[in-house]
Amino acid sequence: MAQSSAAAAGGSHFCRGSRTKKTKSILRRREVGRPVPAVSFIRRTDFSSSSSTFYYHSSRSSRTPALIKIQSARSGGGAGRGGVVADDDDDDVDSDGPHLILSSSSSSSSSSPDANTDTNTNTDTNNSVVYLGALFALWYIFNIYCNIFNKQVLEVYPFPLTVTAFQFAVGTLFVLLMWTMNLCKRPKIVSSQLIAIFPLAIVHTFGNLFTNMSLGKVAVSFTHTIKAMEPFFTVILSTLFLGEAPTAWVLFSLVPIVGGVALASLTEASFNWAGLWSAMASNLTYQSRNVLSKKIMVNKEESLDNVTLFSIITIMSFFLSLPIALFVEGVNFSPSYIRSAALSVREIYTRSFLAALCFHAYQQVAYMILARVSPVSHSVGNCVKRVVVILSSVLFFRTPVSPVNSLGTGVALAGVFLYSRVNNAKAKAS
Repeated sequence: MAQSSAAAAGGSHFCRGSRTKKTKSILRRREVGRPVPAVSFIRRTDFSSSSSTFYYHSSRSSRTPALIKIQSARSGGGAGRGGVVADDDDDDVDSDGPHLILSSSSSSSSSSPDANTDTNTNTDTNNSVVYLGALFALWYIFNIYCNIFNKQVLEVYPFPLTVTAFQFAVGTLFVLLMWTMNLCKRPKIVSSQLIAIFPLAIVHTFGNLFTNMSLGKVAVSFTHTIKAMEPFFTVILSTLFLGEAPTAWVLFSLVPIVGGVALASLTEASFNWAGLWSAMASNLTYQSRNVLSKKIMVNKEESLDNVTLFSIITIMSFFLSLPIALFVEGVNFSPSYIRSAALSVREIYTRSFLAALCFHAYQQVAYMILARVSPVSHSVGNCVKRVVVILSSVLFFRTPVSPVNSLGTGVALAGVFLYSRVNNAKAKAS
């Protein structure tokens, strides 16, 4: 121990590259083959910094910690102060015995493991917050561009069934590509699960179809204002089919939703009955999907998570929508037909593809967010998303909006936010 203490005290001396008489004596004994004391110094220089490390190796067994770091710091040219850190990492321990690591560093102080742990924890927390913020940003951006591209296509190409089938086709190719490249785990599906999922695929198909029909008839902002009435249909369907009686607070939160939508509809410049009822039908079908999810017990295997379930529904929706589109609207997505309608083939194909890609992407990101936040945070984020989509579409398409129309939209969205808070408080109480 006296030797190790001497070594620790002389750490900075060794860092200057000089050899003491004791070190020379040890080296001389090795050269002539004489026995050497059970202490040796091996210098390892770190060329990426101004630090040097020495290893003190002892063949004697000891009950001291497996690995002890003794750090000697230099500030300028003066001698540094030493610090001792114990490390019980068994991976760094040889069978010969314990190690002492003597190191000199150009820093003026050494950090303890607790400080490093706190720093790592703070770094991980900051990274997770940044990552979650990036997911929310992608969710909003994909949703905005999905609606913009859809509106641009449906304004000049009034075939919502064909557009819907094409969107599901792109989503199907995207899912198959993810599974083929092992970017997502390939699910193991049995026939009973497919039968249970099939009704969800039906209402999902018609929900997306009715949304596209509404976008082709009225402004994007008005479509999403009408879609703010989703809680109204949720309460009705849950009462009729699930026997869930709404509380007084839930009913109270529906008042501003219905009143705001009515006020916005009366003053909407692009008002169209077909667009209104299409958006209403979209609300009905999408909320029917949520009720069916509760009614139908889907026997999920380990690989069948929410993202996988949505992927399977997308594939089913493609095979459902394709024959309907061909039967009702015919083959009108060919380049020759698009040219005959005096439309740009490149513009129609590009914007349809981007709309489909954004549609599938924002659905995937929504599930990723839901896996990382509470349902309350997700519902609030969904309310904010609708506000962002409405404002973005108004600015992009320069939609004329009157003050009364803006007031109605704002009241409806405030009611949606109130409903989400009341509904989550009810869930916690039960």
